[in-house]
Amino acid sequence: MAVKDQVAKEAKRVEEDALYSAKSHFYASERWGNVHFWLGGSAAVIAAVAGVSALATFNCHGIVAGILSMGTAVLTAVLTFINPNERASAHQTAGNEYSVLKNDTRVFRCIQLNGLDEQAATGELKKLNDRRNKLNSESPKIPSWAFNMARKGIEEGQADYKVDGQEDNSENP
Repeated sequence: MAVKDQVAKEAKRVEEDALYSAKSHFYASERWGNVHFWLGGSAAVIAAVAGVSALATFNCHGIVAGILSMGTAVLTAVLTFINPNERASAHQTAGNEYSVLKNDTRVFRCIQLNGLDEQAATGELKKLNDRRNKLNSESPKIPSWAFNMARKGIEEGQADYKVDGQEDNSENP
């Protein structure tokens, strides 16, 4: 197999890895964003109800307000400990960086590769591979459920470009 063919094949692997990683991180980001919304929203609502009930006159002598205040404290502690907003942001950032890598690799493989000599082609592939390795080591761990959702979506065609499924009609617009 010619060197350029091997470079194209390996570039396709980098592109595929980046696609799966990007989609997985986006699913994880979405889940952590939802956790942040629901825990934070619940804490805010319970805190508001606790404040109102503390000011209201109850025969329970503030028991309701105390219970609600403890609930707010627990939710706030959980939010602080698991920090879902930061996790969502980290996964979103990683997903975006993997998407950029995927796009850069596709452009390299489909457009730039044929115009390069073997040495330049392998050099560019090494740069793309180094970026992938750096992202792999610096990105948050992808939960298995997020990877499985990404794989399912990709296999169902969610990551396919419409143009890639069409025949070349450049002569007949």
